[in-house]
Amino acid sequence: MPELPEVETVRRGLERLVLGKELKTVEVRVPKMIRSGVEDFVTYLPGQKFVSVGRRGKYLLIYLTDFVLISHLRMEGKYLLFPDQVPENKHFHVFFKLTDGSTLVYQDVRKFGTMELVDSEVVEAYFQSRKIGPEPIEADFQLCHFQEKLSKSAKPIKNHLLDQTLVAGLGNIYVDEVLWAAQIHPSRSSSSLTDEESARLREEIIRILQLAVEKGGSTIRTYRNALGEDGTMQEYLQVYGKTGQKCPRCQTTIEKIQLGGRGTHFCSKCQVKK
Repeated sequence: MPELPEVETVRRGLERLVLGKELKTVEVRVPKMIRSGVEDFVTYLPGQKFVSVGRRGKYLLIYLTDFVLISHLRMEGKYLLFPDQVPENKHFHVFFKLTDGSTLVYQDVRKFGTMELVDSEVVEAYFQSRKIGPEPIEADFQLCHFQEKLSKSAKPIKNHLLDQTLVAGLGNIYVDEVLWAAQIHPSRSSSSLTDEESARLREEIIRILQLAVEKGGSTIRTYRNALGEDGTMQEYLQVYGKTGQKCPRCQTTIEKIQLGGRGTHFCSKCQVKK
């Protein structure tokens, strides 16, 4: 958490809250979060205006007048806007004071989130260097390229989907969901998938992530959007977090195993390991 749908929901909320606003001062209380260096961060941001807010996979792209702020929320990062007084909170780590008197605050219980200030012309190279795969939309996520990458890998399909090189934005929740929907066992090797299975998997990745975006993401544990609202996608999850419950498709009991260090939910009847 958060995964692509949650990050997209945060993006839309930030877009409503900060576009056109100008930064006055920046305070950083956890320096390790600023990958590009705290000194440059607090020096160059004042005077910058929020131009737009984009997203690439699980990364937020906050476009400013002269720079792009690349923000990764990791497990529990979130942005909150306070119109005047900011309450005391030990989990508030970065403060963006705006010229209208409001403050955009970055909160992160685990302090795993990162921010990096870059020039706009290096954004594409930034993601290429990290081998981030295509966005999970029809135009970008090409079946032939997906099948080619699958055919060359012996990785378990769940691990492969999590590493972001096949397609951007999937995390533990939605990988479990798309594999159940496509009826593929999570520990099968990527290269073992047939053309029919890989095509079905691609379709389910696109469908489920689009549905999750429509539902505002899944509120599990602490996730809220930038407006402080819960998502509702958790009401539509079929296997994630359903250990011991009946499979919605065949009524077999949902199982949970550890795969690559991640809790993995699946149906042993619907998702046969071949």
